[in-house]
Amino acid sequence: MDGIVTEVAVGVKRGSDELLSGSVLSSPNSNMSGMVVTANGNDSKKFKGEDKMDGAPSRVLHIRKLPGEVTETEVIALGLPFGKVTNILMLKGKNQAFLELATEEAAITMVNYYSAVTPHLRNQPIYIQYSNHKELKTDNTLNQRAQAVLQAVTAVQTANTPLSGTTVSESAVTPAQSPVLRIIIDNMYYPVTLDVLHQIFSKFGAVLKIITFTKNNQFQALLQYGDPVNAQQAKLALDGQNIYNACCTLRIDFSKLVNLNVKYNNDKSRDYTRPDLPSGDGQPALDPAIAAAFAKETSLLGLPVAAVPGALSPLAIPNAAAAAAAAAAGRVGMPGVSAGGNTVLLVSNLNEEMVTPQSLFTLFGVYGDVQRVKILYNKKDSALIQMADGNQSQLAMNHLNGQKMYGKIIRVTLSKHQTVQLPREGLDDQGLTKDFGNSPLHRFKKPGSKNFQNIFPPSATLHLSNIPPSVAEEDLRTLFANTGGTVKAFKFFQDHKMALLQMATVEEAIQALIDLHNYNLGENHHLRVSFSKSTI
Repeated sequence: MDGIVTEVAVGVKRGSDELLSGSVLSSPNSNMSGMVVTANGNDSKKFKGEDKMDGAPSRVLHIRKLPGEVTETEVIALGLPFGKVTNILMLKGKNQAFLELATEEAAITMVNYYSAVTPHLRNQPIYIQYSNHKELKTDNTLNQRAQAVLQAVTAVQTANTPLSGTTVSESAVTPAQSPVLRIIIDNMYYPVTLDVLHQIFSKFGAVLKIITFTKNNQFQALLQYGDPVNAQQAKLALDGQNIYNACCTLRIDFSKLVNLNVKYNNDKSRDYTRPDLPSGDGQPALDPAIAAAFAKETSLLGLPVAAVPGALSPLAIPNAAAAAAAAAAGRVGMPGVSAGGNTVLLVSNLNEEMVTPQSLFTLFGVYGDVQRVKILYNKKDSALIQMADGNQSQLAMNHLNGQKMYGKIIRVTLSKHQTVQLPREGLDDQGLTKDFGNSPLHRFKKPGSKNFQNIFPPSATLHLSNIPPSVAEEDLRTLFANTGGTVKAFKFFQDHKMALLQMATVEEAIQALIDLHNYNLGENHHLRVSFSKSTI
């Protein structure tokens, strides 16, 4: 994905090695206002501590911890759901950027949203806060590329923003320009939820809003992207595809609407940019803490981060659909529904010094019931993992490909093998192959088990359960710190049998889960560890 040069409604191709040469920031602090900030990080000394986390609101936002190769388009896309982006300055050498929005209100909405849902670019968490600068004055000649990107994105945006919820005549906006898709689902033998649609369509960019309804006895949906280009790509890729094997066929058209007006966040409609909306039916609006958790949950894939449009492998579509199907089948308690497909995964780039069949069983077991694991004898940085069905292998691949395990980014793909062979009787393969078929630790054996509803992507926050009364917070903090990471936060649930525990990074949480799932806490209590959708 990283190697693909993307074009997002922008006729500008860019290589990652070009740097912005310089720019001037205007600031309320007189000593900063005339200062030239070069983009190669030479002025980092002057810049340290420039922005405080809890500074006064400003329409200029300071974005930190950006991946090195990230493009202007990706950074601009973070702001698009919230309003017009009016300027950008990338500090490439420092992995930082400044983003200016048209209004302070848009910036406040953006900061509030991303404080509830950690934004990710290229699988890395990034940090957004108000800048001390009230506006961004960039030298247009030096900052040409960023300006070109901005102009192109703005041109597309302004072409598509009539009044909220109004229907526009055909001449005003041709259907192909609309960021809103109308989706009809044919042959709907299994339920399709709003979350499933979100998961499938998020592959093509940030999904802002979804409204679902039944018309002429058919399930339909309206789905709005931040950018018409994303809508076009999703339509091209998904029209005519089945969500489940041989049923639930997507029929997709451009809507004549260019903006959806969502009043309530519930299982029928959702505005992902406004987690504070009420749920309707005269119920009160969500309390902010729940709204934050809800915003996390609704974004199964950690969006709305602009997934890089155009950078899709041919497999991305069926996998997305199958993973969503698996999640849906799990959600509605239909574990027997198999998406068919291959049950065997090939995992490569493993840390061969550290990895064992047991550690792979534990991690992949979060997404399905692992039957067999074989670390390859001649290539010990690779392994074959056989899941119970095709849904589970798709789900594990979608969630674990690109994650870090024992310090290495692992690659997960579907294997051409149909099963994992056990070694012949009496043959010693040094414990590289293990059969887990009868393991008592399978999470998804029981049909309709609650575990089906609690499948989430790897996250820094872990959900702990089956904690005995004698075990205190301090014991658990110490236990998890001993896995080599830092425990950032901890919170018991009311009954003290469950808790949330936050590690410093997703990688540390993965390590802790591998080490401590099924850990014996005494009193016949074995700790259960899974990834959580909540933050503490």
